[in-house]
Amino acid sequence: MKTIDISEVYQFIQDHIDDFHISKLNSLNNTSLKELLKKKNPYLFRVKNILTAEELVKSLLDAKMSSSEEELFGAFLENLAIFIAQRTLDAIKSSSHGIDFEYSSDKTRYLVTLKSGLNWGNSSQWKALESDFKTAMTILRQSLHITNINCILGICYGNAKTTIRKGIIMQVCGQNFWYMVTGSETFYKDIVQPLGHRAKESNESFDEKKAEIVNRLTGNFIGDFCDPNGKILWEKVVEFNSGNITDNDRERLL
Repeated sequence: MKTIDISEVYQFIQDHIDDFHISKLNSLNNTSLKELLKKKNPYLFRVKNILTAEELVKSLLDAKMSSSEEELFGAFLENLAIFIAQRTLDAIKSSSHGIDFEYSSDKTRYLVTLKSGLNWGNSSQWKALESDFKTAMTILRQSLHITNINCILGICYGNAKTTIRKGIIMQVCGQNFWYMVTGSETFYKDIVQPLGHRAKESNESFDEKKAEIVNRLTGNFIGDFCDPNGKILWEKVVEFNSGNITDNDRERLL
């Protein structure tokens, strides 16, 4: 295994972290007020006793960002792991569906799929992952005459113990995963500092642009869902979100 200098990690993050922030902003820019209102639970926001249009819009945007941000940064973290594995293990991008990279060590071929966190998949997705690994193993044995193959599910954060899933998949999580690809027991902590590089500037720029979007959507909401005095018309919000009854429904539902 080769070593990787932390300066290379800094450079990778510096070159790619803006993509994460741009993706976050694009997620907001491509959001309409009506899309937010359609997808979120209006009863929940009413229970919170939200009284102003701005507060409601911020809550809707934050609810959306809490889910999309995790996904977007997860993709960045997985790309960082691939970059590091290429440097330390001479890993290559896998041609097999569902496998992120491959590498060889001590006459063993390792197939690695990456996930940012532990709570990533339902039973169907686990079955699909198992199928992807089995297909990749079959192809490798036919083309390269390899008999010793290890299937790894690498999890970038979390402290679950290393376990075997589905009989063939070794789940390696958190510190153990970063140790596997770097040989360093502290690497999972070493990457925290470079991840914070320029974070303040990037987030300030994002917050400024987010404020513009909040102001724009707040104006839209006041025009469509508030009375002339500025009071939120919750019945109208709920009707927009859930109203769908037709004459045909009336006949067949009662």
